[in-house]
Amino acid sequence: MTVLLAVGLIAVTVAGIAIGHGLGLELAPDGGDRVLSDPLADEAMGLAGLAVGIPVVLLAVRACGRRPAGTVMSVLGRLRWRWLARCAAVAFPLMALQMGGLLLWGWIEDGPESLSGEFPGWLPLLLGSAVFLVLVPFQAAAEEFVFRGWLAQFFGGFLRSPWPGIVVASLLFALAHGFGAWSGFALLFYSAVWWGWLVIRTGGLEAVIAIHTANNVLSYGIALALGQLADSGTAADAPWQALVLELVCAPAYCLLISKLSGRYGIESLSPQHRVTLPLPRR
Repeated sequence: MTVLLAVGLIAVTVAGIAIGHGLGLELAPDGGDRVLSDPLADEAMGLAGLAVGIPVVLLAVRACGRRPAGTVMSVLGRLRWRWLARCAAVAFPLMALQMGGLLLWGWIEDGPESLSGEFPGWLPLLLGSAVFLVLVPFQAAAEEFVFRGWLAQFFGGFLRSPWPGIVVASLLFALAHGFGAWSGFALLFYSAVWWGWLVIRTGGLEAVIAIHTANNVLSYGIALALGQLADSGTAADAPWQALVLELVCAPAYCLLISKLSGRYGIESLSPQHRVTLPLPRR
């Protein structure tokens, strides 16, 4: 599967360079992390490349596993769209509150300099927001398919407890974002463990796709509005203040979604694993 992911990413990158050349975009200078000089186009190409993980995981599960490919998404073998929408309705306001708290914290500590940047203008802001709203859900879903879906299920196939798979997948998820600040690594690992628990609790990836999408859409939106899209930082570079907020917000979201899943009768077990108790004879 790793080979397929690499091939897909290379194919998207080559296509992105060709399209960029057709649009008159230049390649980024050597020595940087970018391929295209235009930050929005480069980010869009990167997001599209990561989205390749969705079909790759589905093909791998179908080809190598003795089960339908859709079982990587949920116990029902498909995405539960209504449940996904309900999770998103919780994830976006909560993530906006969390990021607003982080911005306020920076303002209190460092003053207006913490929000320094150049507003790009309304048209670039709207265009960039539209691009991220379209592409980020696929990128976030792809990462969840890989880490909370296929990888965790792989270990769950021969281990009695899901926790070794959750821990290993969470560690790889944090490492996949690169090496940055210790607080960023801890934040990614901590969040991933909670998200792994939530997948088990709700029987699917919908809730973690929602919170992952909300986090990335709002992060990109803030960077875009502040003219900081060209910065190469990731969640691995998150400061310790972000970790402090995540220590509260990650369990808050997961526990709230867990409670809602019970209210809405969300299945956490596949139909063949449900136990039906016999009715007493009268």
